Amino acid sequence: MGNVSQLFSQECKNKNNDNNIQELACLWISRMDRGLTTVEQQQLVVWCNQNSQHHSTLLEMASFWDDLSVLHELSALFPLAQAKVAGKRHTLATIALVASFALVSLISINTLVNESFLPFLPSLNEQNLSQTQTLKTKIGEQKSFTLQDGSLIQLNTNSHIEVAYNAEQRLLTLVKGEARFDVTKDNNRPFTVIVGAKSFTALGTVFNVQWHHNQAMELVVTEGKVLITQATTSVNDLKESLKQANTSFAPDQLAATLVVSGEKALIAEHATSTSTTPIEKVSLDQIHRDLAWQQGMLIFEGEPLSMALAEISRYTTSSFEIVDSELAEIKVAGYFKADDIDGLLSSLQSNFGINFSKKPDGTILLTAAN
Repeated sequence: MGNVSQLFSQECKNKNNDNNIQELACLWISRMDRGLTTVEQQQLVVWCNQNSQHHSTLLEMASFWDDLSVLHELSALFPLAQAKVAGKRHTLATIALVASFALVSLISINTLVNESFLPFLPSLNEQNLSQTQTLKTKIGEQKSFTLQDGSLIQLNTNSHIEVAYNAEQRLLTLVKGEARFDVTKDNNRPFTVIVGAKSFTALGTVFNVQWHHNQAMELVVTEGKVLITQATTSVNDLKESLKQANTSFAPDQLAATLVVSGEKALIAEHATSTSTTPIEKVSLDQIHRDLAWQQGMLIFEGEPLSMALAEISRYTTSSFEIVDSELAEIKVAGYFKADDIDGLLSSLQSNFGINFSKKPDGTILLTAAN
């Protein structure tokens, strides 16, 4: 449980005021709607035990959710929760009945007096569905963001995302970098991430996308399914594709590729076809290694030193120069903190006898021991 608490503490950081507690409670409810993993169940219990307000706010938000699966999940985790939520639902039902009568009366009066009496309603609804936002991280920085619909984005180092929600679609553009998306289900508004010439559309999903200019895109799906299409695919075609993806998926007919939980897809930057996208099944160990950045770690399992340094360079403003070329092929293995350059250099020196020094411009020179 200690590890679970530690993993979840970053997500809860800076969420101590009432509004943020409500936002996080709504996020948990939406996750329960699609089904919690074992780890998420443990994380939820930890969060509720941190503060009594967390637990009470969760129950309050659950009373607004019209789905029995959420109640079943709550009652399994917190045996007294179902009775409390049921009581809230009874009260809310009474309020809703009175409110609906008032609304009908208001509409009737409006019809008699002036049909344009409520012109603000459509625009208000449209405003609630719209969101434009720029999300960025600096080199070596990682941040989590909760979007308007409860979806969660975790941005890796030196990353940039543009968010553009509207009434028809939840559209995001990964300009550069890497991000993890925990998507709230909404069958009426596809959640699509544009990356270069490709788009990744989620079906109530948790997935990770990495893209750096002049490199292949990498998609790792840890929950649910992701549909890969051309970035120019229309919203209507996406919706039709998503319907078929849940029933009888025909990739050739839809010019799309479906990637499911436990799979990875690598896509060349200038690939023109999605049907030829290479997909591989990946083990839990591989997923843990690929996504270790989400816990601030980097894992190497025998990669050449040159490749390991290229990955480490994403997390620091320092640059590396291998002076003795034979060092480039040395195999590196181990766990490293993404921002601990000093620890890495010490490890290289003690394990491989690689000396290091710094130039005035900050470049780190690596040389073989004499």
